[in-house]
Amino acid sequence: MTDLLPLWRDLLLGGFILLAYTTEAMTGFGSIVIALSLGALILPIDDVQTVLVPLNICMTGFLSWRHRNHIDWRLLGRLIMPFMLAGTVLGYWVQPVLGGALLKVGFALLVLWFVLRELRRAARGHVAAPKSGWWSRGIVLGAGVTHGLFASGGPLLVYGLAGLSLDKARFRATLILVWFSLNSLLTLLYLNQGRLQPLAPHVLAYLPLIPLGIVLGERLHHRVDEVTFRLWIYRVLAVSASALLLASLLQLG
Repeated sequence: MTDLLPLWRDLLLGGFILLAYTTEAMTGFGSIVIALSLGALILPIDDVQTVLVPLNICMTGFLSWRHRNHIDWRLLGRLIMPFMLAGTVLGYWVQPVLGGALLKVGFALLVLWFVLRELRRAARGHVAAPKSGWWSRGIVLGAGVTHGLFASGGPLLVYGLAGLSLDKARFRATLILVWFSLNSLLTLLYLNQGRLQPLAPHVLAYLPLIPLGIVLGERLHHRVDEVTFRLWIYRVLAVSASALLLASLLQLG
């Protein structure tokens, strides 16, 4: 029986990864925060994160090229990438100091607050207004910090972009390129640290799940209307944050 435990663990993590990358192919974000939150229940968070990041660049690299005509280059260059990149470097640099379970609990609670707030607004028919310039930049910078810490900058970035006139195709394509760029940087940093090399066989083992997740996510993306798409985003965030909160509380216990 004990010999089967690693197999069940690997199969379960594979299921989490397939769910996560199907979601990202559909919505443009959420893969790492979902898989990391769920995977942390059965494996160390650092190991799961190190496997997920290079897998993510395989999927987002393909999708970025495929949907390159929908990328909002102006938004990417003026707001998202400068502040996300700076925040990611900062988050990676302070990770040894701030990367504990308490910070993950705070992050999960912040995401849950945002989700409940936006779902309440949606139920009342309220349309989110664009954030002011410096407030928006601050949120995007914070998203970069959480990406450097947990490779999970999607929730705060979505919050920072709320109220902008982006249809679902531009929203998804732009975010996917962000994750491809930042996760390529993190992969190089993991290689430099020596974190990735021991886990490379696991990355290769889960690689076949990427095309399957892309096919499933693409089909769902084209079958879902704009309003439902937005609700999907909030539901993804709610599940992700709840799982992350649970994993962090278990770690504290």
